[in-house]
Amino acid sequence: MDFNAVAKDTLTVKRAFGEPYSDNGLTVIPTAAVAGMAGGGSGRNLKGEDGEGGGFGLSTRPLGAYVVKAGTIRWRPALDVNRLVTVAGVVLIVYFMSRARASRARLLPAAE
Repeated sequence: MDFNAVAKDTLTVKRAFGEPYSDNGLTVIPTAAVAGMAGGGSGRNLKGEDGEGGGFGLSTRPLGAYVVKAGTIRWRPALDVNRLVTVAGVVLIVYFMSRARASRARLLPAAE
């Protein structure tokens, strides 16, 4: 298998921009962020046997869509719920940690 050919066929602009679709004078072009990773290696086991291998991975996430109507193009971002939940969780953790630290600081006697 030719991994270079597979990577070229996989990482194309068609992965980032979906097929546009139109209805009633409105055209929507979906977009996504695309990232590809590849790796390989070789080695020898304890019995002295040689081996090699490789792999390829692809990651995509929706970004949003371009909306075309009456000659005007507008960007409509997608809502990434996973990212939203992660950020909200981090904010809450930082809030509770700083609140606990501030409470402890108030309980300590002032240095003279």
